[in-house]
Amino acid sequence: MSDAAQPTAAEVRAAAEAVKTALDRHLAAVERRSGEEDPAVYDAFNELAAAAEAYDELLYDRYDEVTPFEIPGEDTLPPYTGPEEPSALSVLIRRDYAVAEPQRLMAQARRVEAADEDAPGAGASGTVHGALGLLFGEFEPDEIASRHKEFGLEEGDSTLWVTAADESAEPGEWLEAPFEEVDPERVVCRFDVSAVFDEEFDDGDEEEEEEEDEGEGGEADLPDLDEDLDEDLDTDLDRGLDRDLDEDGEPARLEADR
Repeated sequence: MSDAAQPTAAEVRAAAEAVKTALDRHLAAVERRSGEEDPAVYDAFNELAAAAEAYDELLYDRYDEVTPFEIPGEDTLPPYTGPEEPSALSVLIRRDYAVAEPQRLMAQARRVEAADEDAPGAGASGTVHGALGLLFGEFEPDEIASRHKEFGLEEGDSTLWVTAADESAEPGEWLEAPFEEVDPERVVCRFDVSAVFDEEFDDGDEEEEEEEDEGEGGEADLPDLDEDLDEDLDTDLDRGLDRDLDEDGEPARLEADR
């Protein structure tokens, strides 16, 4: 960034004051909260996050410094404000894929093309976008999700949102723009799948394993334990044999109680 585009010291100072003000407002909203999902607290939280992010950016641009605060992303939903007893719902699904093996994808499309007399004109399977059209027209999205490797696809992130409505939409009402008007405050629940979550769990498992290895003797202690067990067993066997021999060194007969 050039010197001309850098923020002034006064702008950085003003951003810092905005963070202080937003912090005071957030604390006041928390102190006056009316419940666990108080909209005022949610709004104050967003204002504080925006002010902190703006200050962080200006501070970096002007002084090449950062704050110790992590700005939360928009991965959480606002408080639910929809109907308590929804009479209708919409399910919105997004699944991302990478075309990992185009040749495999087009080969599968050719099979569909060969088996379907009503398939689009010849050659549609010869391009990636044509092959995608054939496969997604032939198979349900859930089947493609479960067989994506067969189609040369690699899974990415996916999310499913269940939104509540006061009444069912009229036929064809939203087909022109099906994802345009999604109200986050009417989302009943959502389910996210991402490799990011797997990496977080893997990192935690690795750290636990390392701690366990450091806290225990590991296999190095096992030979000593085996030697102790062998010595104890040998001693017990010798004592047992001594008890079972008579004065001449012959095995003594067991006498049954009469």
